[in-house]
Amino acid sequence: MRDRPRLLYLITEDWYFWSHRVDLARAAREAGYDVIVATRVNAHGERIRGEGFQLEPLEMVRRSRNPLREVVTVAELVRLYRRVRPDVVHHVAMKPILYGSLAAWIAGIPVVINAFAGLGYAFMGERMRLLRWWVKTSLKATVGLNNSTVLVQNYDDRDRLVQEGIVPALRTKIIAGSGIDEKIFSPKPPPCGAPIVLLPARMLWDKGIGEFVEAARLLKRKGAHVRCVLVGRRDEHNPAAIPESRLAEWVKEQAVEWWGHREDMPAVYEMATLIVLPSYREGFPKVLLEAAACGKAMVATNVPGCRDIVRDRFNGLVVPPKNSAALAEAIDELLSDSPLREMMGDRSRKLVVEEWSGSRITGQVLALYHELLMVPETARSHGSA
Repeated sequence: MRDRPRLLYLITEDWYFWSHRVDLARAAREAGYDVIVATRVNAHGERIRGEGFQLEPLEMVRRSRNPLREVVTVAELVRLYRRVRPDVVHHVAMKPILYGSLAAWIAGIPVVINAFAGLGYAFMGERMRLLRWWVKTSLKATVGLNNSTVLVQNYDDRDRLVQEGIVPALRTKIIAGSGIDEKIFSPKPPPCGAPIVLLPARMLWDKGIGEFVEAARLLKRKGAHVRCVLVGRRDEHNPAAIPESRLAEWVKEQAVEWWGHREDMPAVYEMATLIVLPSYREGFPKVLLEAAACGKAMVATNVPGCRDIVRDRFNGLVVPPKNSAALAEAIDELLSDSPLREMMGDRSRKLVVEEWSGSRITGQVLALYHELLMVPETARSHGSA
């Protein structure tokens, strides 16, 4: 091994690396790794280079279904891995896991970590049966090639992957998300004016955006004096993306406000009275970690990921997914009870500091890198990792 081991992150979008993995990459750099970031470059290329990371631009597109383009993508990754020769590759999310695992096997990369940021829409609902079969079959074939370590963010996802026969339990590791900087995201005095109920997420149907809009309508019909606000970018490469025309209709109707993508999220949370995430499924949602660090009470759905952070009647309220009436009722309850909100917000902050701080989570991932680099290849091949 080199004096400074090479660590390569494969992530589809540069904005996702910047929002969810840059703190981990900084910690790895400080721990002695040469960090390489392979991603589709859009708006954050200069920021990534400015951190001293080696940036390898890719043309990987999440929504592509063109077989020839997909073969070209795998070939591009094989060439990259053979040229860079990383000691560790850390694949994040479904397509990097599928294509990166195959490329790493061909290129002979010694340590492979396949990190699921949630199981995604392919594992949701009966209409996804054919897609789920294809994803499961592909994952079984590719994840097993390298005897990789599969990193998940919650027990539900780990159990599902094991039950589906995708990976043995011994090759899984659970680390709760990517952590949060509790100094940047911190409690501020309660906001003044009309209460703002904030849903921070990408504008995807499976984030429960539609249910939130309907809940906002129900609240306004009851005469509630509240501003319901969506904050987040559109993600046109995601099959669940909400058309911009639909968002414009909701704004015109005055059901909700849409503030778009915001870089100043600590200031946005400061304006909010209550944070809501009615998602259908998550890994370990960072927006709820951020909200909790800011000392906010929250309303979330009873689904993997969300219920790991929002504990019902402790630091927020948990409601059934796809249930606008229950969502509106929970929002109304917390808006009507300021002492309860404040108590829940205090508990949220304490949970973040004790369990999910950035230093704690990055320390766990760095320990995993070190452990895997120290384990001989023969031992990894027998599943001891």
